[in-house]
Amino acid sequence: MVQTKPLISLSTAIVCYNSPSHELTKLLISLLDSIEQLRKSFELPEIPVYLIDNSDEDSVEFDMLSVVDKERVGALGVGLRLVHGQGNIGYGSAHNLVISNLSSDFHLLLNPDVELQKSTLTIGINFLLENPEVIVASPHAVDDKGDKQYLCKRYPSVFTFLIRGVFPNWLKNIFQSCLASYEMHNLSELEPSADISIVSGCFMLLRSTSLKEIEGFDERYFLYFEDFDLSLRLGKKGKLAYLPAMHIQHSGGHAASKGLSHFKMFTRSGIRFFNTHGWHFIR
Repeated sequence: MVQTKPLISLSTAIVCYNSPSHELTKLLISLLDSIEQLRKSFELPEIPVYLIDNSDEDSVEFDMLSVVDKERVGALGVGLRLVHGQGNIGYGSAHNLVISNLSSDFHLLLNPDVELQKSTLTIGINFLLENPEVIVASPHAVDDKGDKQYLCKRYPSVFTFLIRGVFPNWLKNIFQSCLASYEMHNLSELEPSADISIVSGCFMLLRSTSLKEIEGFDERYFLYFEDFDLSLRLGKKGKLAYLPAMHIQHSGGHAASKGLSHFKMFTRSGIRFFNTHGWHFIR
C-alpha cells in the first residue's frame, strides 16, 4: 500500500524596503531549498510567496525576476507574488496587506536578511502539527558570523532598553546578567520551550487562523515593537514556543546602532508599546 503524505497548506510573506539584492537572493534560494525538503514529507497545493515591496523603486521585482530560477519555482509549486505601489507604509501594515486574505494552514513571516536551512520548514511544521496548543514557533538563530542571536524575550523594562541602547560597553558589562535574563539565555537548546512571551518578527511560523483572529499587526507601529505587540496578543490565543532544532541565519537587528533616525523610531514605538501593555521601569 502506498502511504499518502499529509495534506497541509503554507503561505509566506517577506516585507522589503530597499533591500540589498544579495540578501534577497540568499533568502529566496534558501526558502526554495526548504520548500523542496518540505514537499518530501507533505502534500501541498501552490505555496504563495508574497514579496511586499515598500520602496518607491521597482527593485524587488527586478531582483526577484533576475535571481530566481523560474523553472524551479514552477516545479516546486511556488507562486511568487509581488505587492508593490503602496509606498513605505511600515512593516506591520505591509504584512497586513495579505494577512486578511490568508487561507493557508500555516503562514511564515520573514525578513529579507534571513536564510533558512533545508530542514527549517519541515521541523517547524511537524512541531506545530504535533503540538496543537502552540500557535507560533520561533527558531534557533545565528548571525552571519555564527554568533547566537536571542529571538525570544521576556517582557521588557525601560531599564533593559537603556542598557542595550544607551549605556556604554563598560556599563553594559556590569549588567550582563540583566540582559541575559531578558534575552532568555537559559532556554534549553535540546528541548522546545513553550512558555515564551515575545518572539522576533524576523522569522515567525504561525497558524494562519490565529494570526487572522487578532487581525494581524497593530498598524500604529511603523517600525520596531510591532512584533512585541503581536506576540503578546497572540499569546492570548495559544502558546509561543522556542524550537531549537529549527535553525536560521539572521543578519539584522541592533536598532540602536543604526543611527539617530532609527533610534527615534525605536523610542516612539517603545513608548507606544509600554502605554498599551504596561510600564515596567526595572524588571
